Amino acid sequence: MSLFTPASEVILRHSEEFESRRVLFAGDLQDTLPAQFEAAEVRVHTNQYHHWQQLSRTMAERCQFGLTADAELVADCDTLIYYWPKSKQEAQFQLQNLFSLLPVGTELFIVGENRAGVRSAEGVIEAFGPLNKIDSARRCGLYHGRLEKQSDFKLEDWWENYQTGSLTIATLPGVFSRDGLDVGSHLLLSSLEPHMKGKVLDVGCGAGVLSAAMAKMSPKIKLTLSDVSAAALESSRATLAANDIQGEVIASNVYSDITGRFDMIISNPPFHDGMQTSLTAAETLIRGAAKQLQIGGELRIVANAFLPYPQLLDDVFGAHEVLAQTGRFKVYSARLGRAAMAKKKR
Repeated sequence: MSLFTPASEVILRHSEEFESRRVLFAGDLQDTLPAQFEAAEVRVHTNQYHHWQQLSRTMAERCQFGLTADAELVADCDTLIYYWPKSKQEAQFQLQNLFSLLPVGTELFIVGENRAGVRSAEGVIEAFGPLNKIDSARRCGLYHGRLEKQSDFKLEDWWENYQTGSLTIATLPGVFSRDGLDVGSHLLLSSLEPHMKGKVLDVGCGAGVLSAAMAKMSPKIKLTLSDVSAAALESSRATLAANDIQGEVIASNVYSDITGRFDMIISNPPFHDGMQTSLTAAETLIRGAAKQLQIGGELRIVANAFLPYPQLLDDVFGAHEVLAQTGRFKVYSARLGRAAMAKKKR
């Protein structure tokens, strides 16, 4: 079994092409290829904190996490290898940011899975230089071109807002629930009681919808929001500010950078990493909850009804409840009792 994604395997078919180049990797990276890549220089910009964690162990300052790329990181690169994400808007946002920093003449290599929509790369990049398809394998396409014109990138042009009830939600491309409140989050919110108190951790906060709605229902709660997506973190900060809500927003791969214990952990956990189905984040969320909850504290999540979370919740907490459900989704609640706490310590 390969350690690399299909997209990276396609890049490796052309590895000799890059040996003398100064390469910048960006986009929807999902493996550690940049850390092992043979080139004159290799740098990485990623919008995903967990990918930065993996790569920065060996690449240190040559790998950067953030919403937008740093001009100094990009400055000396003559080649861009960009991994196409499943959101076309996210690709446009990231590429236009990079095209505002990379010099004219930069070689462009765009790679991605066909089902993620990489075929649309030619149209997206057309205004900045033509692309040609140069390889097709592993259900992926690889496109090559040259940057002929820099972009005029302004972050403020990419913000969007929508209303849900009395709340203003601020969003950026690639953020979950960018265009409106999703059905699962709506069901989770319907299960919440007003006038709650204590410390609440919102894992995978997205645009901050759950936290903002909870704060309006229960103004005395103390909020911490976390996500791996730089765009989600910035959106959550903007959502809290737009609604005059206080809260701490932290980059964290589930609990990797979370300290202290909470009275409630809420989440609408993802079950994809890029285009691949992955329950890793949700399993880490459930298994690690006992270390982050106070005695009597509650984990409350919403998930597609077919996902295998009930047994996992019972293994960790001893029991669970279904607080709300539709044909597609269920809201699960599990509380940390002393027995579960003792089991976790063993």
